[in-house]
Amino acid sequence: MARGFSQFKYMTFDVVGTLIDFEGGITACLAGIAAESGVSIDGEEALALYRQARYMPDAGLFPDDLVRVYRVIAPQLDLPVEEKYGIRLRDSASVWQGFPDSAAALADLAKSHKLIAMTNARRWALDYFEKQLGLPFFAAFTADDTGTEKPDPAFFQKVFDFVASLGDGRDDILHVAQSQYHDIGISRALGMTNCWIERRHAQKGYGGTIEPERFTKPDYHFTSMAALAAAVRESLKERT
Repeated sequence: MARGFSQFKYMTFDVVGTLIDFEGGITACLAGIAAESGVSIDGEEALALYRQARYMPDAGLFPDDLVRVYRVIAPQLDLPVEEKYGIRLRDSASVWQGFPDSAAALADLAKSHKLIAMTNARRWALDYFEKQLGLPFFAAFTADDTGTEKPDPAFFQKVFDFVASLGDGRDDILHVAQSQYHDIGISRALGMTNCWIERRHAQKGYGGTIEPERFTKPDYHFTSMAALAAAVRESLKERT
């Protein structure tokens, strides 16, 4: 049974896909390249191709790896293959938008909890994402900081060690994320309480995120950050 929100001191957040609309950012960039080239693309097809390319064995760190990803998917989408377009896709990360509810929800949640970012993106990209989100984080961990990517338990251990240095433990953390593969399954395996933000609830499939081997039922389940923030407000109100 899910614990009350007041029992958590920290909320850890996946960033890309949960707070930042990376699917919209990638498809918008590809659509722009396509329009300049006189072709059109289907967004969901592009995301499926992206997903396959992104999880190839030779994948690099995100979003730098988008240069390689573009080389793989461009011929399949009838897009120009010059490297400058792959660089353009990578650099588009600097202007990817937060979901409409992300910044306000984080600002609200930061009133009652310490917020920690946990992202597979590199630090340079998180610097842009944080600005989009209103600089809400108490601490942040990236692939550069941890030397690995979720769902590697070692990534989570870095966060556990940080929280332990403050005198707290994993039971004091609520992990919030949209990816079943990268976050929800592994957080359950590590004994964390988790919250699934099902961003694609109105769409079929997993879009640009790898599909998990099995679905993990979360402790909390919302379809938006706004709904999570509202539930936390209501829960804390009931305790006063």
